[in-house]
Amino acid sequence: MFARRRLRTYKAAGIMSTDLQRRKEDHLDLCATDAVAFRERTTLFEDVRLVHQSLPELHLDEVDTTTTLLGKRLRAPLVIASMTGGTERAAQINHELASIAEARGYAFGLGSQRAMVRRPDTAWTYQIREAAPTTLVFGNVGVVQARDWESAQIAQMIGDIGADALCVHMNPAQELVQPGGDRDFRGGIATFERLVRELPVPVIAKETGNGVSAELARKLRACGVRHVDVSGAGGTSWVGVETLRASGTAKALGEVLWDWGIPTAASVGLVAREELTVIATGGLKTGLDVAKAIALGASAGGIARPCLQALAAGGREGADAFLDGVEQTLRAVMVLVGAKDLAALRAAPRLVTGELARWLAV
Repeated sequence: MFARRRLRTYKAAGIMSTDLQRRKEDHLDLCATDAVAFRERTTLFEDVRLVHQSLPELHLDEVDTTTTLLGKRLRAPLVIASMTGGTERAAQINHELASIAEARGYAFGLGSQRAMVRRPDTAWTYQIREAAPTTLVFGNVGVVQARDWESAQIAQMIGDIGADALCVHMNPAQELVQPGGDRDFRGGIATFERLVRELPVPVIAKETGNGVSAELARKLRACGVRHVDVSGAGGTSWVGVETLRASGTAKALGEVLWDWGIPTAASVGLVAREELTVIATGGLKTGLDVAKAIALGASAGGIARPCLQALAAGGREGADAFLDGVEQTLRAVMVLVGAKDLAALRAAPRLVTGELARWLAV
């Protein structure tokens, strides 16, 4: 109810403060609603058909969903994906979701740590190791900020939160609409090359709702990146988020670009061909979505906004119930295609149709 009231206020006001901390609060409020979903663009997972096997010769209890991602064992190929940080409310969400990831054996991604560098007093909002001592944790920084910061400063930021890897996010479409957003996107490839060479943890190239192309995947691989979070189109439109915060020409631009991007399923298939470790985020909601992402070549599926919404609506119990459903569906699908483990699921017969087939033929 509170988020809906705030959303009406945003629409009436047209623009809000560009203060970083205020923006974090705005993002949380907006992402608690469905108003920031893509409008027409879908993930294209509906164009993936997994082939049913009537005699799978499997017991449900035999299905093994464990996997190793960036050197850590996960109970299921799931990431509670990057969302927030920098405010007291964000800290509460991070601690609760990180605790859930710890209990369930998932990976966990923090939101952008830009606030932590600009305001060191917010560092505690990202420090979740007490709640998640063994969890695979991803830090997060924008490539534009990383370009301008010393590697030692970024390494310190990673060390301060005990992250196992660093997501370096790319979000030019969001920034172009965001009030006060970045406009200079030069030097990104050189930045990735430097960070891969100089940081003490793996670097994950991460989009923010618009997908990663085959061309970019090849460039990233050439500069040493081995892990990509595609964050494709079809889930949360971060262009849409900023459009609801913008006014004037920026708002008009956002309305045009709301559905911009490469659909998640297409991005997974294209990037996996480059022999990179793929994390599929961007509109995944069910265990069937996760299964299809893995069948297309992903190593894990990430879920963000649905986890936040489940937590907001039902607390920890609600989030656990949602994630129980994701896991149960994934295991059921694996039985129905005769896949005892994730390697078998990745090799299972599938049919790719419609627009996704055209994307993967490019």
